[in-house]
Parts: sequence; C-alpha cells; structure tokens
Amino acid sequence: MAGASPTAAAAALVAPVDAEAAAEADARQLRLTKPAGALGRLEQLGTQLAAIAGAVPPPVPEPVALGVFAGDHGVLVEGVSPWPQEVTAQMIANVAGGGAAVSVLARQVGVAVTVVDVGVATPWPEGAAVLDRNVRRGTANLADGPAMTRDEALAALDVGALLAADLVAEGARALATGDMGIGNTTPSAALVALLADQPAAAVTGRGTGIDDPTLAKKVAVIERAVARVRQQGVEGPVDALVALTEVGGLEHAALAGFVIGAAAARVPVVIDGVIAASALLVAHGLVPGVLPYVVAGHRSVEPGASVALAHLGLEPLVDLGLRLGEGTGAVLAVPIVQAAARILGEMATFDEAGVTDEDPAG
Repeated sequence: MAGASPTAAAAALVAPVDAEAAAEADARQLRLTKPAGALGRLEQLGTQLAAIAGAVPPPVPEPVALGVFAGDHGVLVEGVSPWPQEVTAQMIANVAGGGAAVSVLARQVGVAVTVVDVGVATPWPEGAAVLDRNVRRGTANLADGPAMTRDEALAALDVGALLAADLVAEGARALATGDMGIGNTTPSAALVALLADQPAAAVTGRGTGIDDPTLAKKVAVIERAVARVRQQGVEGPVDALVALTEVGGLEHAALAGFVIGAAAARVPVVIDGVIAASALLVAHGLVPGVLPYVVAGHRSVEPGASVALAHLGLEPLVDLGLRLGEGTGAVLAVPIVQAAARILGEMATFDEAGVTDEDPAG
C-alpha cells in the first residue's frame, strides 16, 4: 500500500478498537435487567459497537449509508451466466431510481443509497442518479489472464475509500455494502478460492440460478483461473492485491476500499453477501485491522460466502436464504445493529429498576 493514495491514507488511519470500552460494555451487559447472556449475540454486537465508538453506551449507528458498486466482467464470455452484460447498466439505473429490491428495503429501514459505476461496460440510461467513477469498461477474462492491471485495481480501491470518507463526512455513522454486476459471483468464488485456499468446487454456487451444466462450466473456469495464478509459483493463500488483480472485479476492489475507509473513519460497516465477503478477504489481506469494524449482515446461499466468513471468523446476523446481492442482506441487518446499541443505551440496570439481581437458585 505504498504511496499517498486515498486507500493508503485510509489504511494508515485504521486503529485498534477500544478494548477498555469493550470491557466496560461487557460489564454493563451483566447489570442490565435480564439474565446474563440472555440477549445472545445482540450483546456481543453491542460490545463491538462500543469498542468501535470508544464509548459506553455506544451511539446508535444512524444514519446509515449504503454504497452500491457496479462493474462488469470479461469472464462472461465463458458462458458462466445466462444474463447479458447490458443488464448491469440497466439494473444500476433501477437501483438509483428506487425500483430494485434493495431500494425498497433501504426505504423501509431509512438507509440512504449511493450507486457507483466503477467498472460498468455499457452505458447506463441518461439521467440516472449514478456516480460515474468508471475505472475501465469491465474487466478482462480472468480465465485467460489478469482481470485488470495493478494500477486499475488501486484506482478502484480508491473509489471505495473516497466514497466511505465522503459519506461519513456528510453525516453517516454506519456504512453498508452493496454491489451489482452480471457474472460477479464467478470472480467472487475465484477470490475466495485463492485467498482462503479452497478448491473451486467448494466455493462456487449457482449465482442467478444457473443449471447443472452451466455450474460445471463455471467451476471449470474458476479452476482454470486458480491454476493460472498458481502456475506463477504461488502456493497457499496468495497476496490480496495479486488475487484482486488476477481474478477480481472492479466492484470488489471498490468494496474493499470502502471497508478500509469505514474502518479509518471508525464507523461500523455492515457487509452483504458473497461479493462483499470476497471483497472483505481482500480488504483484510491489505489491512488486517479492518476486521473489528465489520458486521456480517447475512449468510448468502452462495457457498463461497460461508467459506469466506468462516475463514475470517465472522458469524452473519441473519440467514434468510438470500442470493440477490445489491446490499439486500446488509440493509435487512441494519435494524439489528441499531437495536444492539439501543439495548446498551436504553435498557435499565438492576439498580436503576430496583430489581434484585441475585440468583434465586443460589
């Protein structure tokens, strides 16, 4: 991460979360009017928020801003998805116009949506409220060679880091990740295979619902890409920037930069499904200190998502069988994140409520 790029600057600002605040939050959880541990993972999440904020109780993480990063993929020529590339541009206009699933859910929970073209190959409809940060018009075919150059990967990382900084400067107190890109579960699986050192078949799913022959083709394509990288003499998990350049997408790079930017600004970032999880592997590889700032929003049915989260030691908040992307799972998890902060801040202690905290069985 050499140089004075926005991502490098953000990386330099990523600091450890506040261990003293975490301990104080844990102690407060024990004084709240409930049996110890009765709120389960909500208590752990509240402690994480306190550690991030350095305050007990932590402020409720609101408002929340969702960054939806879009890119296209040269690997689509291998037949890994039945959808044409033009759908990416059409869908980002749909998200920006409020008609996509994530748009509906974001309105429901009060999340502001920003749509960013970081690597879309075809023009999006004129007048769509999309930020044009295009680095290149889609990646190259990862099965045959590097998906992008190192400079392109760094530029896309900067797109995400800059948006995170801008959204926090505008008042966001939590961020969430979204994505759009036809064929992007293929580079996601390739990233997980390389960065978590897993076989392609174990991390590759059906994406938009492909049939068995297409799934077999998709696995074979990822195996080719992984073998191509391994032939360069790389054994075990590879360098994150190398993996990103060789098999990633421009939206993966932007998402990784977005996560780094969130950690630099000391705000929690709720990640979505397999695209975000694979991008988090990149972010963690570049800046390991980002992980305490991350909340896994949901468990995607894509197998690579569970592999990536397990590799990072993260447990998702919800499991609804989602595989849409866009940021849908992250947005659905936002009220749970906010509830965890409210419990620490608004729930009475035994002393405040005049309730005995002695164990009647003791």
